[in-house]
Amino acid sequence: MNRHNFIDSHEKLQTLPESSLPSLAQEIREELINTLSKTGGHLGPNLGVVELTIALHRAFRTPDDKILFDVSHQGYVHKMLTGRRDRLSTMRQHGGLNGFLLRSESQHDSYGAGHAGTALSAALGMAAARDHYNQKNHVVVVAGDAAFTCGVSYEALNNVAATTKRLIVILNDNKWSIAKNTGAIAQHFNRIATSPAYAHLHEQAAKFIEWIGGKKARSLAHKIETSVKQILLPSVIFENLGLRYYGPINGHDIPLLIRTFEFLKTQQEPVILHILTEKGKGYAPALAKPHKFHGLGKYKLETGETDSLSTPTYSEIFGKTLARFAADDPSLVAITAAMPDGTGLYNFAEAYPHRFYDVGIAESHAALFAAGMSAEGLKPFLAIYSTFMQRAFDMIVHDIALQKLPVKLCMDRAGLSGDDGPTHHGLFDIAYLRAIPHMIQMQPRDEEEFVNMLWTMLHYQEGPIAIRYPRGVGVGVAPRKTPLLLPIGQAELLCDGEDLAILGLGNFCTIAQEVALALLKKGIKAAVINPRWIKPLDENIVRTFAKKTALLVTLEDHALSNGFGTAVAEFLLAENIQLPLLRIGWPDHFIEHGSLPILRKKYGLTVEAITEKVANFFLKIS
Repeated sequence: MNRHNFIDSHEKLQTLPESSLPSLAQEIREELINTLSKTGGHLGPNLGVVELTIALHRAFRTPDDKILFDVSHQGYVHKMLTGRRDRLSTMRQHGGLNGFLLRSESQHDSYGAGHAGTALSAALGMAAARDHYNQKNHVVVVAGDAAFTCGVSYEALNNVAATTKRLIVILNDNKWSIAKNTGAIAQHFNRIATSPAYAHLHEQAAKFIEWIGGKKARSLAHKIETSVKQILLPSVIFENLGLRYYGPINGHDIPLLIRTFEFLKTQQEPVILHILTEKGKGYAPALAKPHKFHGLGKYKLETGETDSLSTPTYSEIFGKTLARFAADDPSLVAITAAMPDGTGLYNFAEAYPHRFYDVGIAESHAALFAAGMSAEGLKPFLAIYSTFMQRAFDMIVHDIALQKLPVKLCMDRAGLSGDDGPTHHGLFDIAYLRAIPHMIQMQPRDEEEFVNMLWTMLHYQEGPIAIRYPRGVGVGVAPRKTPLLLPIGQAELLCDGEDLAILGLGNFCTIAQEVALALLKKGIKAAVINPRWIKPLDENIVRTFAKKTALLVTLEDHALSNGFGTAVAEFLLAENIQLPLLRIGWPDHFIEHGSLPILRKKYGLTVEAITEKVANFFLKIS
């Protein structure tokens, strides 16, 4: 039984003698491993920051002091130590704790997040506000080394020295984001961490901690600072940007961390502390497969194994299909932003390592990079989650679409992303792409059509073309060996009907078919249309059924605002067609986290709820 399970706040944490903190860390680590095996979640990142989080909450006092976790998927221990430990079992469950930090969840969550690279800029803004009000609290950033592959992180670093004299940045270096970190920045941190001088530096840091206090501390700090600069010249990059560099130190040594934080609190200049941690520490399966245990569903406690899916996911089909296409087309290349596993591109990477590019967490760069490749005749498939493609919006407009470059935008996790919540739902990509000139956009209803669409994308060279597809598995339709080219802008009529027509986009097409069968039992004959194309819309089929039926219905796994249904409404308005249109999709607010069945039921997107809504609406206008 845990001896320290009552430790769930700053006040209680302070009651423990420092000698008991390592055992508290072990108990928290065991609690994470056991609980998340039942709920799923970001296990690896949180196991790596247990000691760091304990030390932070020992040295700082939230909510007065502000602790910002970049991405915040590593904030579970922070939640446990700020009054939410008894709700750990509700993590990522509907109505329970969110898997990321939320300002609305606790006053101790000073800043919400879910995307990488935001913490430095936000913290700098908080520091500026603190200085404006002449307050004395501390602002602390915890950013993984992967966050430093984000351009926005460097935009923030460029402004630190000119903005504040007091900011504490903790560089949590574990060599991983979701996948293994790539690029020069990762190599730079690795050179520091693997320097032969590291052991000497660690010893010097330990001596320094022993001497904290008065003139001796200042004198020794100056000596160590000089030594660090001489030994680890690459750290000067931070000092040139106005942050005093310290480290690297052991990120699992709680006493060392606490004393270092106490020293950094006294500094009247921005500082960056480089700590080394081990992602997945304390759980052998997570150490063996850091990429898998970054974020996962339920797993077997003893082995770390997860249930395998009998049906391949869209992501898996995507990676295997691109690899197959690439065998016959040497101009096909694939790009992702730190998501080779999540997007399924590990298959492509293994088969064609010299035609695969992981640019790190740098979506804007990825889009520009793809634009440059396309300008020189390559056929880049840019695979990024829908929620993260938002970060490349300007580049899609200005660099890709304006120049009519045939970049292939592949948006995984389009639609509701479930347990990850509002930061990860892909509910806005139709809206932000539909308004862009020259853009082609589509969504498949099943796996076979998905492969056909990828084949069509490969051969489309007139401008940018985008595909959105959901998280997880499809409906189980095996793709044909020889894919088909699809006529752009041509929908598919699945069944005819004279009373109303349902246009079910993508993964909601199956729902449309089920709704039509349920309506037939009520005596209502509904046509079902697979739109395929969001832009260009199949105007002919919409016009035909607008004349033939009394009602058009659109179903989409997207926000209703400026979604697919809006495209149909705009066409009817432009054609001056006076026909009722019922648009069904997600409402105009950020949808919380939870399983798909629970959220679809809550928001009226089940077959039963849609059938009732359509039937009532039809009877009302009849």
